[in-house]
Amino acid sequence: MRDPLEGVTTGGLITTGTARSNVPPAFEPVLAAATDWVLGRCPSAMLYLYGSVATGQAILRTSDVDLLAIDLGADLARELSDGLTVRFESVCRSVEVGAAEASDLTGDGDEAYGFRVFLRHYCVPLVGETTHAATPGYPGDRRAARGFNGDIEQHLGRWRARHRAGDDAAVLGTRIARKTLLAVAGLVSVHDGTWTTDRDRAAVRWGEIDPNLDDELRTLGRWARREELTDRADVAWALDAVVPPLVDRFEREIGLWR
Repeated sequence: MRDPLEGVTTGGLITTGTARSNVPPAFEPVLAAATDWVLGRCPSAMLYLYGSVATGQAILRTSDVDLLAIDLGADLARELSDGLTVRFESVCRSVEVGAAEASDLTGDGDEAYGFRVFLRHYCVPLVGETTHAATPGYPGDRRAARGFNGDIEQHLGRWRARHRAGDDAAVLGTRIARKTLLAVAGLVSVHDGTWTTDRDRAAVRWGEIDPNLDDELRTLGRWARREELTDRADVAWALDAVVPPLVDRFEREIGLWR
């Protein structure tokens, strides 16, 4: 769900609607259960909330609850996700728990920088370290856009490999659309001097900037929203004709991870 508060301040810093006070009350039991579980199983871990629940835009029984666990481990993160999804099926579609390590935040590379920006502006701390939430903020600029999506070329290579391996076309098409449109949002942010991660907004705006891709971007938007299923021919078309020129433009305008 679109965050109406996402953008930049007059000084160019990223703004979002992510706040503990914006969490809808109906989702509080999920967060309480997740917090208790992590504190009971791995109290040294960190747990964050992000997504539509964090911005107050979530819809009861339709939205996912998106959590990020740091230093919990992939196996425990999966266990937490599976258990809470079953327990709170009347509240949300699923509870998704991503796993990361504290070391992912360190260093001067694009990936680590993007992760720090994400924690500061898109995550609500639930368990553990809150230092990132207290930092002044990050500019909505090329470096932030590169940190978020400078891996788009790497994704293109993986998508091509998964397509050759015969992955489900509908699932792969959705992944391609969602990641590609996030990269397009970075292009829009830099071009317009703003900041957005909204896929629908990005598709429409970049179609205005580059009319040659307008129809293609609208198609990706339908795939991202799962309004239109894809077959193998659709995926091949996207990988050959749609994603590569956007990767090239991203490299020229923003830069890729190296």
